[in-house]
Amino acid sequence: MGEHVRAGDLDIWTEQVGEGPDVLLIGGLGDTVESWQFQLDGLADRYRMTAFDNRGAGRTAMPEGPASAAVMADDAAAVLRALDVPSAHVAGFSMGSAIAQELAVRHPELVRSLVLNSTYARPDALFRSQLDFWRWLPEAAPSGRAFFEAFFTWVYTPRAHADGSVAGIVEEALNFAHGQSTGAFQAQVDVCREHDTTDRLPQIAAPTLVLAGEFDVILPPRFGHAVADAIPGARFEVLPGEAHQPFQEIPDKWNARVDAFWQEVEARN
Repeated sequence: MGEHVRAGDLDIWTEQVGEGPDVLLIGGLGDTVESWQFQLDGLADRYRMTAFDNRGAGRTAMPEGPASAAVMADDAAAVLRALDVPSAHVAGFSMGSAIAQELAVRHPELVRSLVLNSTYARPDALFRSQLDFWRWLPEAAPSGRAFFEAFFTWVYTPRAHADGSVAGIVEEALNFAHGQSTGAFQAQVDVCREHDTTDRLPQIAAPTLVLAGEFDVILPPRFGHAVADAIPGARFEVLPGEAHQPFQEIPDKWNARVDAFWQEVEARN
């Protein structure tokens, strides 16, 4: 069971399970703790796993005023400090990877290692146009179902659409008791649009693994490759046949890969 953790001036919904070295999971646009369920279930026998709802998602409010990846990184740092976690292996996905980058730059003492999945340093012209489209999509969609069905065409593989996985995810989203408001969704889209760590990535000293889906149409591998090139010593790997959210579509393989990376980092210290 999760609980609200007081982090600065914000109550952030947090779930922590398992025992072992600490891991912090940072979700993407609109994602909540539940998006990491395969990791919370699959890795808690080896790690103490912490996930939370970013500001503006799930059970965490979106305060007045502008949001940014830097502000949300400070939220993540406040969660770790509120839970007395001295440092953690940090895994961030999409918008969460932008937050994780900022966390590593702004609070390096809290970051033991970084896994950046479906990541980018700043949006190019095409990605900015996609984000602009997403921003007005919830206002234009004729129903919540139509919004999710349209949005998820960008997110999951043809395989997941064909085997019914996406249909199930749509139903879960529609039935979720803490759905995201249009305003909060748009605020998070703006966070994604304004993210830019291009000139600061070389400051990251934590061991870093960058993962990209071969067929990710939102953030193709070229984005992750550029991030890995900019972070000293970072590794870059492409997941064959995968799209934007492999941690949900192939959780066993994804968990095994990040576990091997974390074990390697642990062995060095």
